[in-house]
Amino acid sequence: MTTITHDAALLITAGGLVVGAWALAKTRQIPLSLALLLDFFTAAGILRLAGPPSWSGLATVALTISIRQLAGRGLRALKPRGIAAVQPPR
Repeated sequence: MTTITHDAALLITAGGLVVGAWALAKTRQIPLSLALLLDFFTAAGILRLAGPPSWSGLATVALTISIRQLAGRGLRALKPRGIAAVQPPR
């Protein structure tokens, strides 16, 4: 069972890299692609918890979730700069 979850976590991590790169190429929005990448990393970390319990595994998942939360707050703090945000010249 641990081999299956380990392989699945590895596939999810690789999928996150592919999806993050694809989102960056299509949208040119770094916050969006970073959020997608970190979501996949979080999912892979949680899946690894299904294996044999260890403190290092738990610490890795806790660190990944903490980074995801901090990055999410930072990304929400950024205001989108669109056409409406541009002030007309006076």
